[in-house]
Amino acid sequence: MSISIKDHSGSDLLSAAAAALSAEDRAILVNALNKLQNLTMKRFDALRLSPQVRKRIDALRELQGHHDELQAKFFEESAALETKYQKLYESLYTKRYEIVNGVVEVEGVNVAPVDQGDNKGTGNGTEKGVPNFWLNAMLNNEILAEEISEYDEGALEFLKDIKWCRINAPKGFKLEFFFDTNPFFKNSVLTKTYIMVDGELPILEKAIGTKIEWYPGKCLMQRIFKNKQKNGLKNVKPEIKVEDYESFFNFFKPPQVPEDDVGFDILNDTLEQLQNQMEHDYEIGSIIRVKVIPRAAALFTGELGENEDYEATEYDDEEEKHEKKCNREQTEEGEQVVNVLMIAEQE
Repeated sequence: MSISIKDHSGSDLLSAAAAALSAEDRAILVNALNKLQNLTMKRFDALRLSPQVRKRIDALRELQGHHDELQAKFFEESAALETKYQKLYESLYTKRYEIVNGVVEVEGVNVAPVDQGDNKGTGNGTEKGVPNFWLNAMLNNEILAEEISEYDEGALEFLKDIKWCRINAPKGFKLEFFFDTNPFFKNSVLTKTYIMVDGELPILEKAIGTKIEWYPGKCLMQRIFKNKQKNGLKNVKPEIKVEDYESFFNFFKPPQVPEDDVGFDILNDTLEQLQNQMEHDYEIGSIIRVKVIPRAAALFTGELGENEDYEATEYDDEEEKHEKKCNREQTEEGEQVVNVLMIAEQE
């Protein structure tokens, strides 16, 4: 089947399509053509520019291309420099782990005297390490605090350490959360891996999380309700209802990209929602990687202010913004491809 576009109004086009298609196919095609027509109208203004102006725009696009090449080199060299210093940080992170978890005792450090009348402390002096170190560090970040429910805190008290590393095959980075033995789940390590598209620009492809092995009745991502039977019936089992619950541990169950064979109509409907979910998920992972892990002690004590935080991670924030921009552009291109494919499929 071939379709010709007679004018920009789309009336002749849609009329011809309607005569040859079923009701279902007609709805799909009309939706696709409307979006394609809107895209055409957006580009129409550029076609009305004079040759001189279009020539200048071409020159600007060439400059933009050179800029993007330099920016790609910047990210590549920055990643190499980051890897170098990450190895130097490791010894410091190891010492931090030992202090936080009571593996070693601190000696030779001057501690400011405490006024016992004003602050008697909450511990008895016999606790090991620094209790709830990682939980409080994350709670002192405004964005992460919104992700952590009151029920999550009990499980996060068993968090011993958080690490991250770059991965190259495939390209991306991995977060590792180390837990002590706890009554909530069996896993000793929970991981979250972000896989990037292997190319010059940092574009998120997908995220993969560890499947949490919850103990019976301890899943923090769900709530179980038992509805009592009415009319006082005896010997009847109560109805059990399971509902999803907002939890930090949903972080390990990231949003997934639909399979290739998903219907185009479903893909269009969920594309924007999926994009927002993936951006939020990536933001949480980036905060943990570039703000929590490197400066956990300053977060724990509350000494790390927002302004200082942003200044210390200027490059990381810029890279994150660039990745989000690339992801949005990739989504917009994907929508255009979906529209074209839908038309081709009908032909």
